[in-house]
Amino acid sequence: MSFGIDDLPVRDELRGKSPYGAPQLDVPVRLNTNENPYPLPEPLVERIAERVREAARGLNRYPDRDAVELRTELAKYLTKTGGHRVGVENVWAANGSNEVIQQLLQAFGGPGRTAIGFEPSYSMHALIARGTGTGWISGPRGEDFTIDLPAARRAIAEHKPDVVFITTPNNPTGNAVAPETVLALYEAAQAAKPSMVIVDEAYIEFSHGASLLPLLAGRPYLVVSRTMSKAFGAAGLRLGYLAAHPAVVDAVQLVRLPYHLSAITQVTALAALEHTDTLLKYVEQLKCERDRLVAELRAIGYAVTESDANFIQFGRFTDAQAAWRQILDRGVLVRDNGVPGWLRVTAGTPAENDAFLDAVRDLKKEQEQSG
Repeated sequence: MSFGIDDLPVRDELRGKSPYGAPQLDVPVRLNTNENPYPLPEPLVERIAERVREAARGLNRYPDRDAVELRTELAKYLTKTGGHRVGVENVWAANGSNEVIQQLLQAFGGPGRTAIGFEPSYSMHALIARGTGTGWISGPRGEDFTIDLPAARRAIAEHKPDVVFITTPNNPTGNAVAPETVLALYEAAQAAKPSMVIVDEAYIEFSHGASLLPLLAGRPYLVVSRTMSKAFGAAGLRLGYLAAHPAVVDAVQLVRLPYHLSAITQVTALAALEHTDTLLKYVEQLKCERDRLVAELRAIGYAVTESDANFIQFGRFTDAQAAWRQILDRGVLVRDNGVPGWLRVTAGTPAENDAFLDAVRDLKKEQEQSG
């Protein structure tokens, strides 16, 4: 007799659901998970090894519970690049931005509370809400995938959510949210509840515009979430962080697990922050490649959503799943995010991008001949 998850007393809201994940297939070109394609430079690898070797001598002791040195350096990075002074008291770090989001929902969401996001957007927001017992509300976007501001205001006024998510640049569509829209939604949220407003800036270093960090001034219910996975090329590190009013940092510490950031994670992140200037040069290269992909895809005849990230949403396909498979058959893995008629591709190295463009050119020719 078989025994599976449905036979366990899991919570009702988890039944029939699937875990988050992208296909990890062994193909020549993988452009489906928005990773930075460039390996860490050798001097940084050596510096990580030095710091880890030093930290290893003290692994019999717990790490710095509050990650003060790391938060201090993250604050310096944000102040230097974000256009707004941030102190250690404004910063919190965790194991990836997903854990940051989880801690925020543990502190401000939970049973009997709700969160709203404007979809399509980062699907983990809804999944983490479900995992923390927070009710999820899917807010509206327009046909061009921008937030429909009047409709969004009405949804906030109607549902009075406890948490509002704004993703900029938005994943999977790639478009950024204007500061004026964020301010309008923040004001709507405060009039309705007040509510916490979380701005997810996982891809902000790739944006044409500036960070929304300056909006933190005078807005204690606003949080900006970041990650080192993308611009820093450190997806394997799992380091996310937030900037907010010190009271928010105090609140998430009520729910964080003790010693949640290992000593190895902390020193590795510190080593990466020592090489910020070098790593951000890779970001500039990827921005150029992203813009090249946008231009080439449009020249081939595909529709493309404006992108401020390191990925591009392109289409439109009558059958996106079939198109995904046909591109995969040509040795290139892209992402089917479930947005009807659209696929998403990560900007890779020039050679990887050339392989992708060859694949979609062949696909377009095949579709035209069969159509």
